[in-house]
Amino acid sequence: MSNAKQIVFLKDYKAPDFHIDKTELNFQLGELATIVTSRLMMRRSAGADPEAPLVLDGQDLELKGVILDGQYLTESQYVVDEDTLTIPSVPDRFELQCTTLVKPQENTSLEGLYKSNNMFCTQCEAEGFRKITYYLDRPDVMSEFTTTILADKNKYPVLLSNGNEEERGELDANGMHWVRWHDPYKKPCYLFALVAGELKWREDYFITMTGRKVTLRIYVEAKDLSKVDHAMASLKNAMKWDEQTYGREYDLDIYMIVAVDDFNMGAMENKGLNIFNTSCVLASAETTTDVAFQRVEAVVAHEYFHNWSGNRVTCRDWFQLSLKEGFTVFRDAQFSADMGSAVVKRVEDATLLRTAQYAEDASPMAHPVQPDSYMEISNFYTLTVYEKGAEVVRMIHTLLGEEKFRKGSDLYFSTYDGEAVTIEEFIGSMEAASGRDLFQFRRWYTQAGTPTLKSRGIYDADKMTYTLGFIQSCPPTPECFEKEMFHIPVKVSLHGKEGPFTLQLKGEALDLQTKGNTERVLSVTEEKQKFTFENITEKPVPSLLRDFSAPVKLDYPYSRDELMFLMMNDDDGFNRWDACQQLGVQVLEELIAQHQAGKPLEMDNKLIAAYRTLLHSNGLDPAMVALMLKLPSEAYLSEQMDVIDVDAVHAARQYARMKLARELRNELLDLYQLNQDLGIYRPVAHAIAQRSLKNSALAYLMLLDIKEIAEVCLDQFNKSTNMTDVSAALVALVNSDAPFLVNARDKALRLFYRRWQKETLVVNHWFTVQATCSLPDTYDNVRALLRHEAFDIKNPNKVRALIGAFCHQNPVNFHRIDGEGYRFLADKVIELDPLNPQIASRLLAPMTKWKRYDAERQKLMQRQLERIMKNDSLSKDVFEVVSKSLAVS
Repeated sequence: MSNAKQIVFLKDYKAPDFHIDKTELNFQLGELATIVTSRLMMRRSAGADPEAPLVLDGQDLELKGVILDGQYLTESQYVVDEDTLTIPSVPDRFELQCTTLVKPQENTSLEGLYKSNNMFCTQCEAEGFRKITYYLDRPDVMSEFTTTILADKNKYPVLLSNGNEEERGELDANGMHWVRWHDPYKKPCYLFALVAGELKWREDYFITMTGRKVTLRIYVEAKDLSKVDHAMASLKNAMKWDEQTYGREYDLDIYMIVAVDDFNMGAMENKGLNIFNTSCVLASAETTTDVAFQRVEAVVAHEYFHNWSGNRVTCRDWFQLSLKEGFTVFRDAQFSADMGSAVVKRVEDATLLRTAQYAEDASPMAHPVQPDSYMEISNFYTLTVYEKGAEVVRMIHTLLGEEKFRKGSDLYFSTYDGEAVTIEEFIGSMEAASGRDLFQFRRWYTQAGTPTLKSRGIYDADKMTYTLGFIQSCPPTPECFEKEMFHIPVKVSLHGKEGPFTLQLKGEALDLQTKGNTERVLSVTEEKQKFTFENITEKPVPSLLRDFSAPVKLDYPYSRDELMFLMMNDDDGFNRWDACQQLGVQVLEELIAQHQAGKPLEMDNKLIAAYRTLLHSNGLDPAMVALMLKLPSEAYLSEQMDVIDVDAVHAARQYARMKLARELRNELLDLYQLNQDLGIYRPVAHAIAQRSLKNSALAYLMLLDIKEIAEVCLDQFNKSTNMTDVSAALVALVNSDAPFLVNARDKALRLFYRRWQKETLVVNHWFTVQATCSLPDTYDNVRALLRHEAFDIKNPNKVRALIGAFCHQNPVNFHRIDGEGYRFLADKVIELDPLNPQIASRLLAPMTKWKRYDAERQKLMQRQLERIMKNDSLSKDVFEVVSKSLAVS
């Protein structure tokens, strides 16, 4: 437990006493154990204490020998404990050789070197390399790696590592073979990768902007080779886009991706050898939904973009994690917007932020984009670091504009190529290239919490002026009670009956002008601030925070008529969607209040009228209509409440869906039929939008419990040839409580599994469909599925698909009033923690927000957190989350 309580602070950062110029690794892969030999060419850092001992990181290693400058060291010349190897006396320059024994087949944490099915693979970020050999396992130690891998050729014909292949050979006597790889670019050890297995590959090539030919390979199990075409196309698109948009060219002769079924994360950007979760590589029309196709494209691009924003320029320490992740998420969001629908992508990103990340900001685990402390760094691979970090970069882009932001990124890459740097260097590059002072803006990195931006407008008809006032505030968070003012960029447009006004600001408050003269970016930097627009000939309807220009909660008292006006007239796609959402929130909050008061539910017809107008608007982009047809989620509605009432939220939303389905039945049937025949499946924007429209209509119609509609749904399930439509029909069936569908629902689930039982990712989806069902028997079904032949608690994808989906995505069943959902989660965390602490700690997120619920549920969650805490052998991962959660009591 003492280990678990150790806290690492940013303020205590100290440059390393030693550096490693060259790293030579030799792996002898075996079925029972693997021997790893490292040769490190080391030197004492300039200015370091000349008497400082050498302390190397290492965990779960069996040390077989240490050689310093050719001399074997006796056990009296070094000290080994659970976490380190210490050599008290070393010269200023030396060669160190360590031989260690590891057991990958027993490594269930999936950090370091481990086995996935019959394949050896690695995951070294953040601190997994220390489970391979003794090393300076920190990102500011960068070294040139050469790796030799020796293994049984029959079992492991493919041997891969970072960089370019230099040499290979065979040992005829015993069927062994070896391959040597060399990466000429210095990198920290968290970017090291190794893969060995019986794999097949799809090969292509890319011609870079300077005419170099780069070999591209995607390695998978033989059965999956037909499912990599989309990933390959996405990779080539990403390489071309990065050259055109950021001027970044790939540097090695080969770029490799390997798909692995057992993986804690989505993917890992190891230099030249990306290791991916299979869910982020494999895609086919028959087995993959539209959403999953888009995820493959985005993740492939994300990991490729890391070659520059993460690998060539990396982070000095893990407090700078968002330097590489936030910037790269922003870059992959730009790419996805260019490849598909920009509005849809913006809505998706904002939705994730406004539900899950805002909730994280309001929890005991709240932390700044740049944390100031941690117990276990794995707990900080969060939505705050990734998604909010990307929004912070987006705000810099908004404030500087496209041209100056590009100059800033060029300066950043050219200045710090090959170095490990901090967020300050990134912001400094943006300031130097633009001439813009971002001193106050830096607070987005150092202050946690979600700011609230209250806005009110006053129209003066005599002076023809419109004054917008803003008040910013931010609630206290664990690291800081009193917040300094943020620099908030607010995109604004003012709309009249004839369209948006030309905006002329009184004074010099203008920061940046976009979209001609009808949109402005206002810099809100003070607690209270006003902006006055001149020559406004009628009282306008303001369009605020356009394109979601800042990750804040906007408080503006729109009337329902104003929201309906913006829904149909705003020229900003995001705000048109958001007006529809806010109208839905207002109406649903009324229904929630009625439910809580025990009154009959009665819905404002304005929402029905708005949806009817939407369905009759022929000129709207189908992608927009599909987005706007979705009511605010239960998660988003919950975030609007001081005390979350899961039952009232669910009841109100279900009632509203049912009411809309009844009143708009004919329009929804027409919509379904209109988008029915799309021909050959293609995962492109317009076809995705049409399928989304069709399946949204089906989801509404299935609420009506009409046999003819149920037959249509069953027909879609049985006859569709793409997984998007099959899955939509299955979800609708599984969530139907119509008595006449009970047998059909069970039969559909059995048929689906029987057909796809050999497709692991499809089976995972099958688990999730059942785990997220809103019907009251779901908890019992989930418990039964834990005993299913396809479930394996050691596989992170299976855990996320069943346990994670139930606890994170099914609030009405997880938060059942008897507390059994909380007991279930606690049981699974206690079971998982010794096996895979990362996955165990991430499952805990719903219970970290226990203070947001009613008194009875608070007690029940607190009781389970305390039960977990009583475990004497908790990992640092779980200990940190539970202890911080209980500290708020």
